Amino acid sequence: MLFMDRRDAGRRLAGSLGHLGGTGIVVLGLPRGGVPVAAAVAEALDAPLDVCLVRKLGVPFHQELGMGAIGEGGVRVINDEVVRMTGVTEDELAGVEAHERQVLDSRARRYRGGRAPIGLEGRTVLVVDDGVATGSTARAACRIARARGAERIVLAVPVAPRNWTERMGSDADELVCPHTPRDFYAIGQFYVDFAQTDDDEVVACLAEAGDRPANGRRAGSGPVDMAGGDREAYRAGGGEVGREAYIRIGGATLRGRLTVPEGAAGVVVFAHGSGSSRHSPRNRFVATGLNRAGLGTLLFDLLTEEEEADRANVFDTGLLAGRLTDATGWLRGQPECEGLAVGYFGASTGAGAALWSAAEPDARIAAVVSRGGRPDLAGPRLPEVTAPTLLIVGGDDLQVIDLNRAARSRLHCENRLAVVPGATHLFEETGALERVTELAGDWFTDHMTPAAHTAAGF
Repeated sequence: MLFMDRRDAGRRLAGSLGHLGGTGIVVLGLPRGGVPVAAAVAEALDAPLDVCLVRKLGVPFHQELGMGAIGEGGVRVINDEVVRMTGVTEDELAGVEAHERQVLDSRARRYRGGRAPIGLEGRTVLVVDDGVATGSTARAACRIARARGAERIVLAVPVAPRNWTERMGSDADELVCPHTPRDFYAIGQFYVDFAQTDDDEVVACLAEAGDRPANGRRAGSGPVDMAGGDREAYRAGGGEVGREAYIRIGGATLRGRLTVPEGAAGVVVFAHGSGSSRHSPRNRFVATGLNRAGLGTLLFDLLTEEEEADRANVFDTGLLAGRLTDATGWLRGQPECEGLAVGYFGASTGAGAALWSAAEPDARIAAVVSRGGRPDLAGPRLPEVTAPTLLIVGGDDLQVIDLNRAARSRLHCENRLAVVPGATHLFEETGALERVTELAGDWFTDHMTPAAHTAAGF
């Protein structure tokens, strides 16, 4: 059995859960991959949807070894045996718990947008994930739900190893799985599309479920049943569905996603860094924010899969810049982009390619933003850049700060260096990527006004 994607898996899983319909259950999805599955189940069963937020408490000197887990509402489940065997002190346990509690609270705010979690006391709770491998996360989720007052717990997954019930113990009252193959190696082998679920998709699933009346779908609408790429565009564009892009450059066909909200002021082309792609969760997060700010986005791969296999191509700034220039020419020929300003957002090594391309005599780029970038890779082309350039770096990314300062001294265009305090190279810290998105949105918006277009020769 193969599932097309997590939504498809959820619909098929729901077929094994018909006996729970009408019982007043609450469906809890395990972030992140379990939430799209749970969303499809909740819709089929006409049940409310929420997330089950679980954070493992790892032993300080052996993070993979769990000594407990925490959930919302101050719930904590501690494995006293592991704590005793490893000699973890009360202070060490408290320190780990405080850190994980901060991460959990941040995720809760991001996912629910200020909404309170659904109460579980005295209710039947259906815990859903996209599959079970070791079962440790699912077991922790069941324990958290129990500690929050659930009367009965059903754990349901689309696929699991044949002996999965033995691994789950007695943490759930009922176990449901329609596909238990003998040759099980990893959950992803049973999905055609097993792309990583990001925070934005979790938020979209919860919002979609929240808009559905308690006993039926939204008035005047059918079920939301988009393909994976269309759901991504729907999320990114605040409801504006984008389209797949196939950009022919020389003998290569590059894949991407073009989203242009109605009334967009301009379009931002993303140049990702080495080892990344159009699926980069960080670039997609920023693109979502830009779409909501009224800007279009083009996320695309600078290299084909075959080309990426040669690591020399990944760091060939001239090659990547040429691809970016050609993709920009393609973009300007698209009907929905006619007359719109074009900006570049470069991440890591992609920033060098963005600045190199922006330095071309006929580039006509309205603005450039670099995130944790390597503008130094543009080398002698930097003085030729005319587009207003914003360099964003993390306050704890010391080496890259120095590289950006040196590169900035060679820029003759309008430019600014913005340092995000406490952020490292990937901006994974709480609130860091949100700050990047805010800075980038303001910079592009300010430089994509009609007056700015005229000044830049548009």
